Amino acid sequence: MVSNVKNQTSSGARPHLLRQTNAQLLLRLLREAGPCSKADLVRASSLSAPTVTNVVAHLAEAGLVEPVGEGDSTGGRPPDIIRFRAERGCIAAIEIGPTHLRFLLTDLDGRELGRAKSDLARQNSKPALVCNQIAKELRNLLRKQEHVEDSLLAVVVAVPAIVNVEQGIVVSLSKLIAWSNVPLVKLLKRELKCPVIVENDTNLAAQGEHFRGAAQRESNFVFITVGEGVGAGIFLDGNIYRGSQFSAGEIGYLRVPHVSREHPTIHGYGRLEKILGAPGILRSWHSAASRRSRPKVNHAVDVFDLAAAGNAQAKKILLQRAAILSDVILDLALILNPTVILLGGDVGTHPRLLEEVRSLLKGSEFAVVRVAPAALGSSATLWGAISVGMQFAVQSLF
Repeated sequence: MVSNVKNQTSSGARPHLLRQTNAQLLLRLLREAGPCSKADLVRASSLSAPTVTNVVAHLAEAGLVEPVGEGDSTGGRPPDIIRFRAERGCIAAIEIGPTHLRFLLTDLDGRELGRAKSDLARQNSKPALVCNQIAKELRNLLRKQEHVEDSLLAVVVAVPAIVNVEQGIVVSLSKLIAWSNVPLVKLLKRELKCPVIVENDTNLAAQGEHFRGAAQRESNFVFITVGEGVGAGIFLDGNIYRGSQFSAGEIGYLRVPHVSREHPTIHGYGRLEKILGAPGILRSWHSAASRRSRPKVNHAVDVFDLAAAGNAQAKKILLQRAAILSDVILDLALILNPTVILLGGDVGTHPRLLEEVRSLLKGSEFAVVRVAPAALGSSATLWGAISVGMQFAVQSLF
């Protein structure tokens, strides 16, 4: 039952949005607490009994709830028990990377149904060919899970690029062929029968951490990813902040004091990204370490592992990167004043880097921010896409 759910009232919405707001509230309560009666929903939501009855009727008409029997009687007629129909449809999350496509399929409750991954060859990476490959792989995944294509209620696609979310256009993706101002939503709708949403991958990773990761109870936080690239997802007042040109969070283009004053270019890498990202760390290692005594490293995190083991040159590189990252974090904290900044990516989540960053931030007397590792790893982007897709699908059905 929902007796353990705190009372919540619907926000002051405009009249034409009030029923949708109430529906979202009741669905969330049903999903959190499981099957319950309308009386339970009245108590947990603080909505009136007629309102709950009316909204539940509409939800049932949309196929989102159904009765599952009678509850225990307290002296009168036993109450009808209703449940959320998570199997009403499914959501697909797709991540487009430089060398691969990743897929995650869930029901409307976010329960995982299946995953898939396929290689993306550069010679086949033109937008039309990628869309064709996405449709083929997605149909195979649906078939394996014994779902028909009509059950797919939304597809959310993550790309490592600036995205005009309103128009579904990928501004630039330099690692693939001919990805400049690509109308990706339009192209995918030619291949698929359901609504398609396209979003920046780091923004979706932030939403993934909010959905089921390290920021589940946070309304204001920043997710910074440091791996092959560097970027940030800014979450303010419970929503992703994209900016007027959808480029908020592109911190890889930040200028680095005493190093560079170059202007950001849409088709190139930013100076911060060149220094702080994994390729820059490896370049520093190979150019600075003595060839005779240099241990072999294949990944940037190997350099940080060597630093943790006491290698002097590796420690110097680690401290340089920790100083730069702590400056970025402090600047973001001063501007946005979030409750927490999460570090993601294989470089960003390295324990030794996190330790040094925290140490460097100890002297701040205000704009104090908690710095913590993200929880979902490489799955954060896909789960963020699922979260967006679930919300969109439920709203559309209702």
